[in-house]
Amino acid sequence: MESWRKLRARMETTRLPEDLDDGLERLEDYIHRWRSVRIIYFTMFLMALGFSIILTGIWPFLSELDPSAGKEFMGLIVAANPLGQMIFSPIFGWWGNKLGTIRLPLLISLGLFTIASGLYSSLELCQDNVKYWMLASRFLIGVSSANIALCRSYLSAATRLSERTHAVSMVSLAQVLGFIIGPGLQALVTPLGRHGHVWLWGAMHVNMYTASGWINVIMSMGNFVMFLPFIFQEHKIAAREIMVMQGGTSERDTWKAIKPNYFSAWTLIVAFFVLVFNFVLLETLGTSLTMDMFAWTNDEALYYMGIFMAIAAIISLVTFVLIEPMCKLFAERFVLIWGGFSLMVIGRLLYIPWGPDPPKLAMAYNASANLSSSDPIYLGCPPTQDWCPNLPALTLTQFIIGFALTSVGYPIGVTLIQTIFSKVLGPRPQGVWMGLMTGAGCLSRVMGPVFVGSIYTRLGTYWTFGFTSVMMIISMIWLLCSNQLLIPPTFDKLAKVVELQELHKPNDQSNADANLPIDEVEDELLATSKVVRILPSSKA
Repeated sequence: MESWRKLRARMETTRLPEDLDDGLERLEDYIHRWRSVRIIYFTMFLMALGFSIILTGIWPFLSELDPSAGKEFMGLIVAANPLGQMIFSPIFGWWGNKLGTIRLPLLISLGLFTIASGLYSSLELCQDNVKYWMLASRFLIGVSSANIALCRSYLSAATRLSERTHAVSMVSLAQVLGFIIGPGLQALVTPLGRHGHVWLWGAMHVNMYTASGWINVIMSMGNFVMFLPFIFQEHKIAAREIMVMQGGTSERDTWKAIKPNYFSAWTLIVAFFVLVFNFVLLETLGTSLTMDMFAWTNDEALYYMGIFMAIAAIISLVTFVLIEPMCKLFAERFVLIWGGFSLMVIGRLLYIPWGPDPPKLAMAYNASANLSSSDPIYLGCPPTQDWCPNLPALTLTQFIIGFALTSVGYPIGVTLIQTIFSKVLGPRPQGVWMGLMTGAGCLSRVMGPVFVGSIYTRLGTYWTFGFTSVMMIISMIWLLCSNQLLIPPTFDKLAKVVELQELHKPNDQSNADANLPIDEVEDELLATSKVVRILPSSKA
């Protein structure tokens, strides 16, 4: 216990960083603000985990529950999650702006997430229409995950300009790790097998498929507690920082006077859609693609894809650490284009098959043959996919290299798109805009699984990866042509802010105003009026 106390004392923040000691906040406010930001990190991780943890297991689980359900219905089930998120993200963003606080919407959404995850893990208890119950559970998880718009909006409001790139890098890391670690956790519980354990007199089945849902239940209950008032306290500083830089008198008047470049904002939303579409397509298609190309069994596909995802998580972690140093050497928009999109383009091109022979063809399953579905004669590219004997197979080398490039390019791209987007919008409340960006990412996750069912299953690998390669190349060219429009405004930094006693009172009125609905804010005078010039940033 003594060593633990010493460790906590060593890690405890005892003073503000020198570059932030400008009178905008007290040390106590700084500590509470960053505690709230780290809770947002965990929430983003959990919402991403809720989507990805079932991806590699959903097809074999659905096949066991309802053998008549095909890959096209699987695509609908996977798409139900982002569809719910896409519909409700702008609504949650607007709700957070209207309330002036994110606590209530987040608590409600986490409660729904817990119930929906428990429903998914209890599907074996459903007697009829089980595939539709699975569809409903995934849709409700998507609705609850719409709170991502609130998380992104709060992150923009609770960080200074100098902290934004680091904070968005970390929240993007949390989200990408959720996407990547999810299949890894699914692989971790694979040893439970199909039968697993029966708990609570048959009320709870814990096996290799349902354990992932119970993991979500436990983690979401912990996340719910984190947002209770005695732990999570909202501290918004972005608008106040710009107001003081401009020598303004009102946070609301400050952000209303700064008009965002809407063309830049929509360009970034489209780029975000393309990037997430390509990542989710690979993650959704990964299990069935490896089973088709390499003749792996269900268990082998789950196991090896879990290993690939775990390695990708390590690569992504290193990449996220390097983003901030890279952005100090090069402009953020160039790191986005050449470090993010270019690697994703190469990764997609590598997935166009160049193997010498077609993939191994599977025999049509015959129940009367009294053989297991994992018998070697039933493994490989299924006969229902007409293109299997006519196209070359994807090689394992191609798959691994393309997967590795995606593990580097996607974290860079998704982080810097969100960073530049939040800066382009300025200090205004960003709930609705972040809802639109979240909705664009969700639309890509809706279309990805449907794309698998309609393009990959019917037309094959050439059409699938040829189309996505062209999509990535066009997006990269568009970003290159419009890169000057991606430069967000920056502000002349004033001298150190005069310490104002009213700013540091326990009942800080300006802090209270920041949490009011945006149409009711009346900010107090915080600094004397000065004129500020808005300049383009060379490091944007």
